[in-house]
Amino acid sequence: MINMQSITLITDSPEETRRLGVHLGRLAQGNDIYLLTGKLGAGKTHLVQGIAFGLGVKEYACSPSFMIAREYQGRLALYHLDLYRLDHIGEIIDLGLDEYFKDDAVCAIEWAEKGSGLLPRHNLTIELEHLPGDRRKFTFVPLGARYIKLAAQLMDTLKKDNGEKWNFL
Repeated sequence: MINMQSITLITDSPEETRRLGVHLGRLAQGNDIYLLTGKLGAGKTHLVQGIAFGLGVKEYACSPSFMIAREYQGRLALYHLDLYRLDHIGEIIDLGLDEYFKDDAVCAIEWAEKGSGLLPRHNLTIELEHLPGDRRKFTFVPLGARYIKLAAQLMDTLKKDNGEKWNFL
């Protein structure tokens, strides 16, 4: 589905999910915040791996579940946070999330729904859903002018991508 409020598409493999992330990483600007929501196995880490590659990060991004946060260096820094293991809002407050929202960095937060109310109001929320097989459904919900523009740029980029036929709903 393509409208002013969201973009929805399906990827058919982990590789295609990473390619989607690469496009998003290439479009990223400093202080971008991506909030990823979805159940275990929905593809959040694969998407962040692609974002990292799109930012020019040379190392392979892995889930920060046990560390809460990982930092990668590319064209911009990438802070990859995972709130999965946090059960109480106080634990999230203690993280000092503001330290990760910087003009020279992109912040991707897995399990962002656990931090609702504490995270910036303007962001690109990415809702992920695992479908049968290796398919994943992505709904990009831009909140704020920067993210509406980013969603439009992502849409244009995907439509011009000669190597892929993206499956928009």
